[in-house]
Amino acid sequence: VVKPIGQQFSSIGAIAGATILGDGQVCLILDGQNIARQIQSTQRHKQLSEAVYRQREFDERRLIMIVDDSVTVRKVTSRLLERQGYDVVTAKDGVDAIEQLENIKPDLMLLDIEMPRMDGFEVLNLVRHHDMHQYMPIIMITSRTGEKHRERAFLLGVSQYMGKPFQEEELLENIDALLVASDSEVKS
Repeated sequence: VVKPIGQQFSSIGAIAGATILGDGQVCLILDGQNIARQIQSTQRHKQLSEAVYRQREFDERRLIMIVDDSVTVRKVTSRLLERQGYDVVTAKDGVDAIEQLENIKPDLMLLDIEMPRMDGFEVLNLVRHHDMHQYMPIIMITSRTGEKHRERAFLLGVSQYMGKPFQEEELLENIDALLVASDSEVKS
């Protein structure tokens, strides 16, 4: 006799029910068809993810510049973006970023505010007045989450403003949305 296992375990699709053996032990009964469906679904999802990743590899890879004086932030953010298929270039401060922008054209910039030699506001202002980079999407990521800093950033033309520490998923969503918007502006 097979008994349902109750609501607590009903979300576990691989288990159909349970029975009690002659010696009193509880034995779970597996749902083979549901297990097969879950395996197929997982395989389809994996194939789709691989196809999207291959397509991103095939397409021109997007270049993102990370400007932050923290070595840790640069490394962690670089790894995150590289795992997502982006090419990454880093700058240790605003002066380094401006020097590199003479030779490269990133698709997007992640920018800190508080840095030595040249802060994020100065970088943002220079980029917005540079013919080649003025329309580049810029996400400012900073520990300065007060309204005063946020307002100044948007007045200078930042595309998005995020606090530190940031949520990886939120950052990736913002990057994707800004790159899609940037692509559609270029095409129109």
